[in-house]
Amino acid sequence: MSLRSRASRPRLLVTRRLPAAVEDHFRARYDVELNPADTPLDAAALRAAMTRFDAICPTITDRFDAAVLDAPGATVTILANYGAGFEHIDLDAAKRAGIAVTNTPDVLTEATADLAILLMLMATRRAGEGERELRAGRWTGWRPTHMIGQGVAGKTLGLVGFGRIARATAERARAGFGMRIAYFSRREAEDAGDAVFYPTLKALAREADILSLHVPGGAETRHMIDAPLLAALKPGAVIVNTARGSAIDEAALAAALASGHVAAAGLDVFEREPAVHPALLACDNAVLLPHLGSATIEARTAMGMRAAANLEAWFAGRDLPDRVA
Repeated sequence: MSLRSRASRPRLLVTRRLPAAVEDHFRARYDVELNPADTPLDAAALRAAMTRFDAICPTITDRFDAAVLDAPGATVTILANYGAGFEHIDLDAAKRAGIAVTNTPDVLTEATADLAILLMLMATRRAGEGERELRAGRWTGWRPTHMIGQGVAGKTLGLVGFGRIARATAERARAGFGMRIAYFSRREAEDAGDAVFYPTLKALAREADILSLHVPGGAETRHMIDAPLLAALKPGAVIVNTARGSAIDEAALAAALASGHVAAAGLDVFEREPAVHPALLACDNAVLLPHLGSATIEARTAMGMRAAANLEAWFAGRDLPDRVA
């Protein structure tokens, strides 16, 4: 594929509002169209954009399926995705269209691991439930049996997946609370330290006091936390998900929360974002956050600069640092 060689700067569309430092960086280097209103672009707008720009910096809210990517007369040569996940982009269609796709790995590990610990503590200590009671004016004062939760010190944290974010979460849980670490992944890690490997997810579920998900999206992980798996958990176990909403059968989780078999859940991601399963909304013992995993100024700026590095490499004719297609 030949890159644009015209004298003017490449035309770039940024589909959502980004941190100011990132937008300033793009303004200095591209003929850029930003989205100050931060309104989502529909399929028609994305399809039209394919013929107006040389590059697009999309996010997980933008669906680039074959119908968008195959737009006649398309001029876009690269999608520099703002985010580590890229399930919203049809990679096969991108390859057919000769469009490169990159992502922004590695820069959100610390922020997401912090949030996993936050959700674990909020869920076990009933913090979300307690704040809702207080704000609603229902709190009648301290009493010995009010809002009793459970501690995490010395408990077993079961990690589903053992990548960078899972390891960072384990580090915090071990150092901060003396938790025992167990994990399930496709293969046993050689550098797992004292973390115990379980060859099946069900075996891990039987041992974990808190089960924390750290897996990619896709058919392989869809609804891996289903009714049978939830039944295998210890009574009173807690579920945390900062990975992909599709990994959990939300109706099954809501039923397990309602029955009390699962004591609590802390969820930052949902299968049909921004929609949340109504049964989950009805569960007082569910902590529900609006996808805040990477939402620190440090992480979100670093994500933008990582996308920028991919764009700059592309238009300079260099190898892409983070190519996924």
